[in-house]
Amino acid sequence: MTFLLDEIAHATARLAEAGVPSPRTDAEEIAAFVHGVARSRLHMVKDADFDARFWEGIARREAREPLQHITGRAYFRYLSLEVGPGVFVPRPETEVVAGWAIDRLREMDVAQPVVVDLGTGSGAIALSIAQEVALAQVHAVEIDPVAYSWARRNILEHGQGRTSLHPEDLADCLPELNGRVDLVISNPPYIPPGAIPRDPEVRDYDPSRALYGSGEDGLDEVRAVERTARRLLRPGGFVAVEHADQQGNAVYWLFSEDRGWRDARLRQDLTGRDRYVTARLDQD
Repeated sequence: MTFLLDEIAHATARLAEAGVPSPRTDAEEIAAFVHGVARSRLHMVKDADFDARFWEGIARREAREPLQHITGRAYFRYLSLEVGPGVFVPRPETEVVAGWAIDRLREMDVAQPVVVDLGTGSGAIALSIAQEVALAQVHAVEIDPVAYSWARRNILEHGQGRTSLHPEDLADCLPELNGRVDLVISNPPYIPPGAIPRDPEVRDYDPSRALYGSGEDGLDEVRAVERTARRLLRPGGFVAVEHADQQGNAVYWLFSEDRGWRDARLRQDLTGRDRYVTARLDQD
């Protein structure tokens, strides 16, 4: 065993004791980042090339600073995105929501589908759609200036010329697209005021504006997404909106038939928890 691999083993034990959910993976990711190699090549780092900054990164992760803040990168579907303080770190649950949207868009008989991502944050959803759906025209909306700057960096790197970024509020954005959009998707803030996220990586590091929804139940931004989607979508267009696992029924009823929605569905993430609602705008 090389010196680095031995140090990774010790670091894994420290991270596990600190309650980090994936201690071996995180230790290897930090080692790879510090030494500038792929995880699969860590065994090739010579003992003389060991970089003591590895332990600085481990100490930060042991204190439950997000791995993505330490490495400066978050992986989302097939993308590696720049992230850091001031922007929400995209999570695997949201990959499921993005995957549903990508599948729907691929099924559409539309040459250049128009998509709007409300509250894009790092740009993860918008950029995944632009990358995986041929000829999609994606509009990413983000009013927070710090998150906007992160999205801009990622769009410059991955946008393929088909992703536009708009510094607008999700409640009244893009009036020029009214009735022309094929799919609206959003992971808005939805945690009720006063609720405390369990994970310190979320509670202590994600920006509160991206976490906490307005209103007594935290769903005012979701209500705004419903109204905006109803305004932007063409007849037969789709919407997908993420929510907390205990909010499924409340969000489902926001997309009711008397508001013009059809085929509303409460859908689950990979752990079987209620995670997002989808619906289709009435074609009549």
